[in-house]
Amino acid sequence: MLSDLATSNDRDASTLVAGLRTYFHSGSTAEISWRRRQLCQLRKMISENEAHFLQALQDDLRKARQESYLTEVSFLYNDIDHTLKSLKKWVRRRKVKSPMLTQPAKSYVQPEPLGVVLIIGAWNYPLQLLLSPLVPAIAAGNCAVVKPSELSPATSRLIAELLPHYLDNDAFACVEGGVAETTALLEQRWDHIMYTGGGRVGKIIMNAAARNLTPVTLELGGKSPCIVADDANLQVAARRIAWGKFTNAGQTCIAPDYVLCSKATANRLTSMLQRVLWEMFGEHPRESADYGRIINCQHTLRLSDYLGDGEVVFGGEVDVDACYVAPTLMRNVNLSAGVMQEEIFGPILPIVELDDFSKVEEFINGREKPLALYIFTRDDALADRILSRCSSGNACVNDCMMFMLAQDLPFGGVGASGIGAYHGEHGFRTFSHYKAVMRRRNILDIDIRYAPYNDRKMKFLRMLSK
Repeated sequence: MLSDLATSNDRDASTLVAGLRTYFHSGSTAEISWRRRQLCQLRKMISENEAHFLQALQDDLRKARQESYLTEVSFLYNDIDHTLKSLKKWVRRRKVKSPMLTQPAKSYVQPEPLGVVLIIGAWNYPLQLLLSPLVPAIAAGNCAVVKPSELSPATSRLIAELLPHYLDNDAFACVEGGVAETTALLEQRWDHIMYTGGGRVGKIIMNAAARNLTPVTLELGGKSPCIVADDANLQVAARRIAWGKFTNAGQTCIAPDYVLCSKATANRLTSMLQRVLWEMFGEHPRESADYGRIINCQHTLRLSDYLGDGEVVFGGEVDVDACYVAPTLMRNVNLSAGVMQEEIFGPILPIVELDDFSKVEEFINGREKPLALYIFTRDDALADRILSRCSSGNACVNDCMMFMLAQDLPFGGVGASGIGAYHGEHGFRTFSHYKAVMRRRNILDIDIRYAPYNDRKMKFLRMLSK
């Protein structure tokens, strides 16, 4: 049941969802063997078409093949393999104690699939951010519609073409299109909506979901700070910050958005970052096969406007027609300007100097809660203090973004950076309902809960309550 809803209207979307719901109620998706088969087929789809996916990612974002493999393809392999290995444990009912008043009885918590879910992907990692949520949705036994971003057309088209050849067409569909198609989908009743993208659209989706009391998982973004203490290993920090910031030309929701450090550290870190960027992309990054491009001209123009918000100390070259923004370092930025008020989502790294480094928590807490928080220091006590005082969706000490590789860690935001989490068992839980079940027998039907009440029953009830 593949549909691109090319001339979509509410009736088309309604028919699509109704068909998926009918299949869900058949009970087929509840079978563990069915779930495992779909996961294996999803992995097969990626592996048999790996070269095509790498090419599509290059067409959409000019991503280097090795970068695409690391951040998208191998990520999905690991995700699926971990899920297949763990699924038997995740679906198992969990026994809990039954109180004395209910005896004899057995109580347990049983995970069950939600039903029909909608997954809306993002353009910056168009393969990973669409299919990674699909993995736990399948594992939990749901039917699903996936909606790839229209801003990454090559990857979107490839997924739409391949999905019906590998997955159960009665349970899964891919809907391509733009605002009209997404709006039509949001008019439907879903059992869960998963969205990855910006906060503005996240509010629209949450509002649409509220009309049907549909739960949502929103993976948004924000300005993720990167704290570099004076005692940090700057050589290691520079390499890891540069990789985290300039991978995918900075178009990563968990990329370090800006650096916070003392003035002395800022001088040394700037020099080291410059050297690392030369090593990574050469003297002319535009000519490097390893450096990506901005998704479109509109976003390129948006990024170019930030360059006037401070002093450009490295990079700064922009070619709007080529969607190119060079790896850029900025200092002496205006804290009230756009570059420090909006998520940058591009290859521009402001280095902010704090006169009093002890106020680093105050600086971070004066802004919206970020999706990620990075701390470079040798001082465990300092790291613990910052982690305990600054709220963030995720955090990493002495590295950037690498927590994404830990399958048992949840990934999600807090506050303005998102709602809910997924990855590993946390994703399985997101797409499951944990049903409370009690099984009783027809013996020992003690009368203390039944009227008429009396002192004897009250005395016995008090004994059971101790």
